[in-house]
Amino acid sequence: MGFFSDLKSDLSHAVNEFKPETSAPTADEEKLLKEEEAEIEAMALDMVLNEKSADNVDPDEIANLLNMIDNETAEADASEQKPVQYQEFDNYVMPSYGEETVPVEAPAASNIPVEEAVPVQEIQTPVYNEPVEQPAAPRRVASDEVSVIMDSMIINGNMATEGSLDIRGSIVGNVEALGKLNITGSIQGNSTASEVFAESAKITGDVKSQGAIKVGQSTTIIGNVYATSAVIAGAIKGDIDVKGPVILDSTAIVLGNIKSKAVQINNGAVIEGMCSQCYAEVNPTSFFEELKKMR
Repeated sequence: MGFFSDLKSDLSHAVNEFKPETSAPTADEEKLLKEEEAEIEAMALDMVLNEKSADNVDPDEIANLLNMIDNETAEADASEQKPVQYQEFDNYVMPSYGEETVPVEAPAASNIPVEEAVPVQEIQTPVYNEPVEQPAAPRRVASDEVSVIMDSMIINGNMATEGSLDIRGSIVGNVEALGKLNITGSIQGNSTASEVFAESAKITGDVKSQGAIKVGQSTTIIGNVYATSAVIAGAIKGDIDVKGPVILDSTAIVLGNIKSKAVQINNGAVIEGMCSQCYAEVNPTSFFEELKKMR
């Protein structure tokens, strides 16, 4: 229908070009202009469509044609500008074009039960107060070296060696040796070694041996003695704690308690203190308690 609209516009433009340029026309002049305008439009339309001459143009035919063009143009505009209708269906919007509608099926209701929301519980990490095990320190191994403290030497301070130590002089301080400790001089302090041999020595302080200890004649120890086995021929003022056997020679003098697995006391040894075989395989207390129950 756009062609007819353009044609009407062209005809109106052509009619306006033939209008005289005067002041406001009178009623007669206006009527005359309208008649001339109708004739000109009829002539132009007939010339364009049917290629006829201006003398054969019928004004009624032109008017009917113009009315038909106006009606068809109005119908076309109304059809093009007709709004799209929408029909609501539950939660869905369905477009409707003209009078025909396309049905849209509503989604089927789901029969799957909806699980109730489970409250999220805060997970607390338990705190353990257990002590963390520290890696064990590497075990130190004694070397074959032997250090000697000569008779004329006096050392004030602690001493430590990874080998063995032979003390002939005097030391005021603690002594530690991973190897053997051989004492013929004097020590004023605690002594620790894998094995201890004291001959004609003077020791003031505790003596600890990882293995055996031998206290020779003319040796004096004022302090406690710890070892796995012991042979005593000298004098000790202090307690003796030995995991294994203890042998007291005839020249031994002990002023203190003795705890051991077994004790051998030779004739002539002097002991002032309590002797207990607490490391023995047989416990005398439990033995007599069981014997009492049997009665």
